[in-house]
Order: sequence, then C-alpha cells, then structure tokens
Amino acid sequence: MIDAILIWDLDDDPEGNVQHIAEHDLTKDEVEDVLLNPENPEAASDSSGRPIVFGETSTGRYIAVVYEVALEDPLMIRVVTAFDVREG
Repeated sequence: MIDAILIWDLDDDPEGNVQHIAEHDLTKDEVEDVLLNPENPEAASDSSGRPIVFGETSTGRYIAVVYEVALEDPLMIRVVTAFDVREG
C-alpha cells in the first residue's frame, strides 16, 4: 500500500469527487482499494493526461481511478473520478 493522504470532497457536494464516483456506483473504499495498491498498473489518462491507475476492488470490480497529486511531501492525492473498465 502506498503511503498517501487522499483528498475527498464533501459527500453532498454535487460537483465533488465523491459524487463523480457515486455516479458509477463506486464507493470511496473501492477507489482506495485500487489507488493505494502499488501493484496496480498506472498510465496517463487519454482524455485529461492525468495519472490513472487500474485494478480490482475488494468487491471484485475492475476499475480505473483518475487522480491528481495535490502535494508531493507529504504525498496528498485528490481523486478526480473512477469508473468500471474491462480488464485488459
């Protein structure tokens, strides 16, 4: 597991990252499963250029998590969105 502080917007913020993942029926725990696992592959998002990580959640879903680094030291990561993808 990587050592990072995750930044989440308020749960009821309609423009926030919690709502973005909820639109894809994902929870913060599922996103954290993938984002904090150093074994998961990482790339750059085709649409935004932001970092994106792929992996399986503890609930068995294979998802992509798009994020941005808010601060390097200590490492603070803000989730942008997450969604299901086909494993490949």
